Amino acid sequence: MRDYIGAIDQGTTSTRFIVFDRSGRVVSIAQREHEQIYPRPGWVEHDPAEIQRRLEEVIAEAMSAKGLRPKDLAAIGITNQRETTLVWNRLTGKAVYNAIVWQDTRVAETVAEFAARGGQDRYRARTGLPLSTYFSGLKIRWILENVPGAREGAESGQLIFGNMDTFVLWNLTGGVAGGLHLTDVTNASRTQLMDLRTLDWDERILEDFGIPRAMLPQIVSSSEVYGAAQLEAIAGVPIAGDLGDQQAALFGQACFKPGEAKNTYGTGCFMLMNTGEKIVPSKCGLLTTVGYKIGKSPAVYALEGSIAITGALVQWLRDNLGMIERSAEIETLALTVHDNGGVYFVPAFSGLYAPYWKDNARGVIAGLTRFVNKGHIARAVLEATAFQVREVLEAMESDSGIELEDLRADGGMVGNQLLMKFQADIIHKPVVRPVVQETTALGAAYAAGLAVGFFADTGELAANWAEECRWTPAMEEAERDREYHFWKKAVTRTFDWLETPVADGGG
Repeated sequence: MRDYIGAIDQGTTSTRFIVFDRSGRVVSIAQREHEQIYPRPGWVEHDPAEIQRRLEEVIAEAMSAKGLRPKDLAAIGITNQRETTLVWNRLTGKAVYNAIVWQDTRVAETVAEFAARGGQDRYRARTGLPLSTYFSGLKIRWILENVPGAREGAESGQLIFGNMDTFVLWNLTGGVAGGLHLTDVTNASRTQLMDLRTLDWDERILEDFGIPRAMLPQIVSSSEVYGAAQLEAIAGVPIAGDLGDQQAALFGQACFKPGEAKNTYGTGCFMLMNTGEKIVPSKCGLLTTVGYKIGKSPAVYALEGSIAITGALVQWLRDNLGMIERSAEIETLALTVHDNGGVYFVPAFSGLYAPYWKDNARGVIAGLTRFVNKGHIARAVLEATAFQVREVLEAMESDSGIELEDLRADGGMVGNQLLMKFQADIIHKPVVRPVVQETTALGAAYAAGLAVGFFADTGELAANWAEECRWTPAMEEAERDREYHFWKKAVTRTFDWLETPVADGGG
């Protein structure tokens, strides 16, 4: 009896395998981190061989922990860190270069060159995206131009590209022995190479970027049976779901109706609003993207506000400054003071994403006085996330013409009571946390389950969603306006910190 559904969550800092039951509750989970590689300022890489080892380890661990066998799983879905770019040899399975992570800024000079010839929004009408270091396309170009033999191998079809979902799927379904080279519409929409209307690779952009079509995966829906797993612990289980992590969270939060939105608090912060089958161009610095596509049904689109650094700022405080030993200690330290002491921390480590899209911005701590101590810094670190979310929320309401009643929240930071309370205060709306907080992995599991009939329809999935906790705003309007005013003032201090683009993305 296949009573369970599995999900692979290949994230920015770790890889997880989670098994859910039919109600969406976690049955078994295993997680392992991988190394963050920083070869130069602004460069961020991952070792794909290490990620593949971690993937195999967590699958075996989660299955054995509960005595599960392949026949217990109806299907497996994949969700992944988006835009992280990998090129590998289909004959050997070896990457020609480390995976270039979505946060990496090495293509800043190339972004500026393309923008100078046609504006930052020259591809927005077709792809929904501005020119930025964020997306996969120019990272592929960098590999082709900087790794010896890469362009020749790509043109011959021997070298292939994938974001992490494609790499995971290829390896799970056989790798060098016939692995499937596929990606779903949500991940394809993050490459800046796919036309939102045709859901196919755009030949003109491929030509502009100098990317051979032969190296690109086939684009498929987010919910269909792609093939069967070959890995021993899950041998024969259908791989049937694939969504980029933020779209997977939208799916896992059961945001199936136009106007419903979620916000994920992770390494970065990402707010998505379902806009239905309608492509909504943004006038306020948001991204237009594919939300999901179920089988042969039409694609569902979304507006997205992307923030590069949120949870990563807490990790920076831990790892780079040593102010805390564990990320969870940030709240305790922040509670040693009553307010931020006039300090505002704008973490533009990789430039500013939505709604500004300024690659040459860099981080700023503003408002320092001798009164300030590490408690104030900790509080400013947490508040930075909430302020950035307000900026994105305002842009989303303006673009969509829809005022959100509340904000559905998920991700690693939603357990931080101080942050969630301040978030509700600064946006002046309730913030809601669901019972099942593993919404990213759950979304991938839901997509896979729909494809094999484990779940009947999205109505069944929506019925699974339940509220666990709600934070309601209590801050006075004058205080809210004052705090936001000084945040906005601090943000302007980050603008144009780099006076000219730097080829290596340095800072």
